[in-house]
Amino acid sequence: MSNYYQYHVFFCLNQRPDGEVCCQDKGAEAAFDHMKARIKKLGLGGKDKVRINRAGCFDRCAEGPVLVVYPQAIWYTYLDTDDLDEIIESHLINGKVVQRLVV
Repeated sequence: MSNYYQYHVFFCLNQRPDGEVCCQDKGAEAAFDHMKARIKKLGLGGKDKVRINRAGCFDRCAEGPVLVVYPQAIWYTYLDTDDLDEIIESHLINGKVVQRLVV
């Protein structure tokens, strides 16, 4: 059996109560929107390609914001859209993990 998607990317979009540190407070929603739009614009979405999904808490808040790329289970952190674009270009297009962003 093969994977439905070549890469399946999950963004932690959790909002923790009472001001606790969380990915949502570090721009995760905007990052999710950016990557989803870039994947669509580049024609990389769909079966046998890339899927970008929302996720709840990964319980890695101190390392956040975080996303994870399956099937390799590579965990990334990111600061801005440049980091996300690098993940798209290097990992999702060329299959090369961006080591400087791995958590």
